[in-house]
Amino acid sequence: MRVLFLGDIVGRPGRRAVRELLPSIIDKYEPHLVIANGENAAGGNGITRKTADELFLSGIDILTMGNHVWDQKEVYDFIDREKRIVRPANYPPDSPGQGYVITCTADNTKIGVINLSGRVFMHPLDCPFRFLDQLLPLIRKETEVIIVDFHAEATSEKMALAWYADGRVSAILGTHTHIQTSDERILPEGTGYITDAGMTGPRDSVLGVKVESVISKFLSLRPVRFKVASGPIQLNAIYLEIDQEKGTTKSIERINVIKN
Repeated sequence: MRVLFLGDIVGRPGRRAVRELLPSIIDKYEPHLVIANGENAAGGNGITRKTADELFLSGIDILTMGNHVWDQKEVYDFIDREKRIVRPANYPPDSPGQGYVITCTADNTKIGVINLSGRVFMHPLDCPFRFLDQLLPLIRKETEVIIVDFHAEATSEKMALAWYADGRVSAILGTHTHIQTSDERILPEGTGYITDAGMTGPRDSVLGVKVESVISKFLSLRPVRFKVASGPIQLNAIYLEIDQEKGTTKSIERINVIKN
């Protein structure tokens, strides 16, 4: 089982990177499923119907989200019906949308995809550790292959969840900080892990935002309107090979492609 996971897609440059760079990566790795974090896909904040459709047409199968999931008001019009979009499962129980999905690949293999949000320096949501405990028995009735997008700020929280879930999920892939880390590994019981998958968007930026705006914010400590940067694009991703019978990761690889 081959899975490709793209780091946070940021704005129009991120969607361009998906459109122009993803096809060759798919040709090389031939993944059975392509997942991407899309919570910054529309103008750097949230997602719209149009941007979601653009990403699906570009080769992405499942979109995970994060703390910006509600930033575009129109998301409420379609997130309940769009089963290819997964928002953090540990949001309040009456939240629109779904916190996990079980999808089938072209060869009819089932894969579970869970989205969770961290709590350290983030919104005080339900405990992601205990929420994962609730979800796993439901998903494992149908499949042993389970990918978790853990959208969190603190590296300690991400790593702790990975150790907590080791052997019970196929992979814990961190998102949210937009910086691809170099700590990819397979934990002792077979769970693949990386602290952050990185960012798909403008390379010459601060987390996808125009450099000048962020520097001004730090220097002045005054409100600054952030705008998505332009220029060269990058695509950060993680490639996983998974034993579909055991649900364990056999190999994990970082991908970083840049285009001017």
